[in-house]
Amino acid sequence: MMRLPWFGFHAPRTVAEAAKILAGEGPQAMLIAGGTDLVPNMKRRHQSPQTLVSLRRVDELKKITNGSGLKLGAGLSLTEVIHSDKVRAGYTGLYQAAAQVATVHLRNMGTLGGNLCLDTRCTYLNQNYEWRKAIDFCMKKDGDICWVATASKRCLAVSSTDTAPALISLGAKVKLVSSQGEREVLLADLYANDGIDYIVRRPDEILTEVSLPDTAGWKSTYWKLRRRGAFDFPVLGVAAAIKFAPDGTVEAARIALGAVSSRPLATKAGDSLIGKKLTDEAIAEAGGKAQNVAKPMDNTDLDIYWRKDVVSSFVGYALRELRGDDMRDTRMRISRQAL
Repeated sequence: MMRLPWFGFHAPRTVAEAAKILAGEGPQAMLIAGGTDLVPNMKRRHQSPQTLVSLRRVDELKKITNGSGLKLGAGLSLTEVIHSDKVRAGYTGLYQAAAQVATVHLRNMGTLGGNLCLDTRCTYLNQNYEWRKAIDFCMKKDGDICWVATASKRCLAVSSTDTAPALISLGAKVKLVSSQGEREVLLADLYANDGIDYIVRRPDEILTEVSLPDTAGWKSTYWKLRRRGAFDFPVLGVAAAIKFAPDGTVEAARIALGAVSSRPLATKAGDSLIGKKLTDEAIAEAGGKAQNVAKPMDNTDLDIYWRKDVVSSFVGYALRELRGDDMRDTRMRISRQAL
């Protein structure tokens, strides 16, 4: 049985109180909301915070508010995001991404903010302490070598969040709050291409809110590849959002990839669609450009060369769905879900 290490625990009721505790406790404190990722990591000794600051009782993190677009509290459970009529109506890609995270039970506990801050993963890391000790530890925790690529000078653990690619394609921003003040950053700028320092949120900052722009004229979607139809982390995620002119011409397009880098990958593949209609040729060109920048590593499930090859196919599925093609049978075959 893997047991949790000893830790202190705080349960503040406001963001300001939580930020004050984080500032006082220092870098040995960590935030916990649903705990669906952090608690298993603590049991495996990937993370050993001396203090946990729970956000479960902070009601201000669980609100959905209208503005020029939509604002989602980071403390909303993924289930609450899925069941929001406003999300389903205007931000289909986010709905589809959240609906494919893990299982119903984990979505009931896991939060939107937690999924955005999800730790990077790797076959050589996400094992128990004794297994990792037996092969010698990796540079992400307790060692000095990357077992994915032994000559690599940086950790190649992969980003496995589903909601981040979807939100990046939608042009989302996030608010970060600390005892020193607050700042807003584009979600795409929240991440760094490093398996260890994968996020630019400081240890004393709390991700409190996700801001989504107005989606008039936009359509979005998310496609996920995994071995099983539920529970598994993605080995490829494709998020696409397109703004159409009245005549069907593409005015703006964003395509983001997940699970093919240490960060969610905002590509420029959508640029090739601007000023065109979504013909088969235009879709194939965008798929090829996205495939070129995808760099899956041998640290998750399935063959890396095949995973790179299917990027163009999944971009094609997403764009054809946005074009209006009936992709329900393909989605059921791929995702085992009728989204």
